[in-house]
This record gives sequence, structure tokens and C-alpha cells, in this order.
Amino acid sequence: MTTTTAVTLADATREVGVEIDRQFDRLLTVPDDPRADLYRAMRHAAIGGGKRLRPLLTFATANLFGVDRSCTARAATAIECIHVYSLVHDDLPAMDDDDLRRGKPTVHKAFDEATAILAGDCLHALAFELLTHPDTHPDPFVRCELVADLARASGPSGMAGGQMMDLRAASASFDIATVTRLQAMKTGALISCAVEAGAILGRLPVEGRTSLRGYARDLGLAFQIADDILDVEGDEAAVGKALHKDADAGKETFLSLLGLERAKEQAAMLVEQAIAHLHAFGAEADLLRQIARFVLERDR
Repeated sequence: MTTTTAVTLADATREVGVEIDRQFDRLLTVPDDPRADLYRAMRHAAIGGGKRLRPLLTFATANLFGVDRSCTARAATAIECIHVYSLVHDDLPAMDDDDLRRGKPTVHKAFDEATAILAGDCLHALAFELLTHPDTHPDPFVRCELVADLARASGPSGMAGGQMMDLRAASASFDIATVTRLQAMKTGALISCAVEAGAILGRLPVEGRTSLRGYARDLGLAFQIADDILDVEGDEAAVGKALHKDADAGKETFLSLLGLERAKEQAAMLVEQAIAHLHAFGAEADLLRQIARFVLERDR
């Protein structure tokens, strides 16, 4: 990604999107054997579309510390592997049962359920294969920390645990504290991991990451509130997936608990808090600030 501090969000998003697609294209070459449909399904899920928010955050954070671009690309792709696998599995009939994702048929619709499950499994495995390779970072301790952080973010204390809570949300009455915890795990954990990965690659000590962790925490919650607002006010063609599903399922969300106007105010406050966490950084963190503001402005 461009290293100048004057890089715009649009330029950075485009560059990261191209880079992540390039990585997946290289990693997911379709073999000439019975596994071909498995690779095609992985490519269908991983290449093209999506905001690439998590890889963008990894690049933006790693750039603060002058991390080699090729190392950042591998770590960012690993995190995106986990995100894409989660979408493939979330869309399955046993989970959210969606037909549309990123403006195209979900993997189980384009292929079949068994292939979709295996495609998700393989993307999950690929994430850790990428992180453990010496090309991701020459220091094995850095690679080990990347693996441990991504495992925590994607497991029962993170994304998967949040998804389990979400599955129970339709039959329970969650208060605002429970919904906040659910979303901090389901959505926020991987967003935090994306920021943390950039700091880990840059060899920033744990005690020096407090401000970046605060930024990521507030950004993740603001992102989810904005997502809840889009589910009500968004255009399905722009968003690229079915809308109003949480309300139809009777799930409590930030929007149902706070109301539309209070939810918008809360999201705006969280974005300002996220930006405030970056006060110790200068112009080199402007891309992170732009990403935070974009959370409120996005239409998908």
C-alpha cells in the first residue's frame, strides 16, 4: 500500500482490495483433480466484493511502524480468510440461511452445502498456514503471537462465541450490555485483531498498544451500530445482502434497544472516541482516522 501519509481512503481501499484479490488468486489456483469445485467455491467467496475493512486496518496500522508490505499482505490475507470463512458458514441454512452475499449468490447456493462447509473449513486452515510461514515474518515469536491473537479472536471468546450468542438472540431478551458483549465478540474481535496484527508485525510491545486497542474497540462497536442502521435504512442492492433479517427474527439490536436517533448519536460518539485514542500519533495515523469516519458514511 502507498506509504505516504497523504494517501486517501479511496486509494488505500482500492490498493488493498487489489492486493487481497491478488493474494487469493495466487493461493487458490484451481487444481485439475476432484478438488476443483472446492477451490472454485473458495475463490467465489474470497475474490471480489466486500469492504476489505480488516485487511485495510492491518495495512494502516502496520504502516505506522514501517512494516514490509509483503509481510503485511500475508497477515492481512490470513485475517480476511477467517472473515470470509465466517461469512460462508453464517450464510448456511443451519445458521442465518442467506441467499445473497456481496451482491452474488452465497456459496451454498452457487455450489452446495457440503462444498460450502468444506470451503469455509479450508479458508480457516489457510489463515494459520499463512501466519506460520516464515515469509509472513522472519521472527518466529512474532508469527506465534499473530497465530495466538487470531485464534483468540476467531474462537469461543471471540467471533464464534459471538455467533453462538447471536443464534440464541431470537429466543432470548438481551439487554444493551449483552448485545454490546455479543457484538464485541462477533464483529469487534476480528476488527481488533486486524489492528493488533499491524502492531505485532511492527514489534510494538503489548504495553504500547493500549491506544490502538481502544481505537479498535470503539471502531468495532461503531461499525456494528452502523450495520444495524444500514439493515433498516440501507439499499439492498448497495449492501449486497438481504436486509431486515434481525427485526424479522425478533432479535434485539442496538437499533431496537436505543432507537434510530440515539443509535446514530452513539455511533458518532464512538467514532470520535476511536479517533481520540490516536492522539499520540501524527499525520501517519490519518488513514486510521479516515477509516473511523467512513464507518458512519458507508452504504454497504
